[in-house]
Amino acid sequence: MESLKSPGSEPPSQPLTGFTIGVTAARRSDELITLLQRRGAAVVHAPAIRIIPLVDDIQLRGVTTLLVQNPPDVVVVTTGIGFRAWIEAAHGWGVADDVIAALASTRILTRGPKARGAVRQAGLCEQWSPQSEASREVLDRLLEDGAAGLRIAVQLHGTASEWEPDVDICDALTSAGADVIKVPVYRWEPPEDSRPMDQLIAMIVHGEVDAVSFTSAPAVASMLQRAKALGCVAELVTSLRDDVAAVCVGPVTAAPLRRLGVPAVHPDRYRLGALARLIGDEVPRHARHFTAGGHHISVRSATVSVDGDVRTVPPSAMAVLRRLMACPGNVVSRGELLALLPGGGADTHAVETAMTRLRSALGAPSAIQTVVKRGYRLAIDPAKS
Repeated sequence: MESLKSPGSEPPSQPLTGFTIGVTAARRSDELITLLQRRGAAVVHAPAIRIIPLVDDIQLRGVTTLLVQNPPDVVVVTTGIGFRAWIEAAHGWGVADDVIAALASTRILTRGPKARGAVRQAGLCEQWSPQSEASREVLDRLLEDGAAGLRIAVQLHGTASEWEPDVDICDALTSAGADVIKVPVYRWEPPEDSRPMDQLIAMIVHGEVDAVSFTSAPAVASMLQRAKALGCVAELVTSLRDDVAAVCVGPVTAAPLRRLGVPAVHPDRYRLGALARLIGDEVPRHARHFTAGGHHISVRSATVSVDGDVRTVPPSAMAVLRRLMACPGNVVSRGELLALLPGGGADTHAVETAMTRLRSALGAPSAIQTVVKRGYRLAIDPAKS
């Protein structure tokens, strides 16, 4: 794991105090981590992708020269990072002014607000942009306006995968009679060191984080690809469906997860600040809440809030608590609890020791009731849980 960053001593009123959030962002990760830590979260950072700029790529330079000499009728900008990389590359070649002048004479369509912002930052103005960031909407608009006979430059984005199916704008426009010029600005690849992502995947599978954030569809695809290689993609998806909240920056990022039945959520504004606010709102609601022995208890991945006081619970004690929570109010036998403990065995005293540690960690002994000769149960108050 690259890092386990704790917010330190923070006011307990912060909404993410006691919660652990996985961050998969490669770019601007420090900004997102800071926003989450200010809300009280502990953050596990495991970059899911790395962006490979093509500044020195011969193909990109050749296409750029072609477009400067003979500007297209239409330019489709698919990503903000890609368009900025293109302009930065043009600066490196000393032709940025020529590129911007050529694009100023064209119709520019952008796929959502990030791409639109990059275009405006370059001093250009888009003709149209869907709020949804959906490639399908851009394609539909071009086909509706009539693409036959037009020269259309499409800024490509990343590398497609089985987890990241996208509308192939280029093929569809070519079929519609357009002359399509592909602009390959960058590609994404898995991280060079896979260990941080491997460990984050394991933490998600075992419910050791409360939520994981994604800021791009390639990051989702990369994690799914790695989980497939590790032989645990089904377990990863199941955990994201049932236990660990998946929070994405926008609908395009969420799409690969939703196709797998994961109820990924995203903010209305596709910005890191909005993403952090949504995590602060969504994750506490996602926690399991109940009242037992007169105490309000909220269970997170590694901590438990008892009457608003966040407490760290040892892993073995947490395993026992989760088993009791699986059938709230019902008796769980010592044998069942013993099977959860390291080493298992036949020594039921290990269960009593784990129960003592759990009660001590919670600081609420009355929340768990001993049922003589049978086992233990949560002392659920049905009127409040």
